[in-house]
Amino acid sequence: QVQVVESGGGLVQPGGSLRLSCAASGSRFSPNVMGWYRQAPGKQRELVATITNGGSTKYADSVKGRFTISRDNAKNTVYLQMNSLKPEDTALYYCNAHILFSDYWGQGTQVTVSS
Repeated sequence: QVQVVESGGGLVQPGGSLRLSCAASGSRFSPNVMGWYRQAPGKQRELVATITNGGSTKYADSVKGRFTISRDNAKNTVYLQMNSLKPEDTALYYCNAHILFSDYWGQGTQVTVSS
């Protein structure tokens, strides 16, 4: 059974940084794509960033230049380095692992940006 587990959320002041981590386990196949999504209260879940097993990345316009996604294929782990955080980045951040034709989601980790 595939498990996706996130870590690294927390409370940070505006302008601060956080690093999220996510590990996928339980599959004999490596994820084709791994990514981060977020959902703020009263809003729909939105894409933050994705990365393929070849290293190609995609970012939401709202985080370009501030967030960096990276991946360790040997560990099936993806990271999200978040810099220059803004209050509007406050959300529950979910990790996604796309393996073959299925999507697997973590439980989410809360990121709160507030002074």
